[in-house]
Amino acid sequence: MACVSEVKPGRETLPPEVSESRPPEAPAHVPVGQVRFDDNGLVPAVVQDATSKAVLMLAWMDAAALRLTTETRRATYWSRSRQTRWVKGETSGHVQHVREVRLDCDGDTVLLLVDQHGPACHTGAITCFDGAVLPTERSDGQANG
Repeated sequence: MACVSEVKPGRETLPPEVSESRPPEAPAHVPVGQVRFDDNGLVPAVVQDATSKAVLMLAWMDAAALRLTTETRRATYWSRSRQTRWVKGETSGHVQHVREVRLDCDGDTVLLLVDQHGPACHTGAITCFDGAVLPTERSDGQANG
């Protein structure tokens, strides 16, 4: 299969084998025209386990990654550090099968509801949000936590 991850943000050309691999029950297409991408052509994607509702991770998508995700049901993201697209689980085997893609009320964030197979975090943790809890201040000025 051709390497999709080498495509820069905003490029809309996909290799033919990507479209051919689309399952017939692919989720409804998120109207990309309604998504408010940032100045870099990216939108944050909150990833949530469809069953437990646990927040698994936050990643970034360009328009092509969003389209690939909705067409293939495989979570595809944009790496800001590597400047390439990547498919979750492509190397680790910890895939995310996408059940739904939702757009928030402002159109500037997407929510992916996924069936997570294996850990979601690159550290091996189930979620990327299992670290320390930051203390917060209560309304009476006292610290929580």
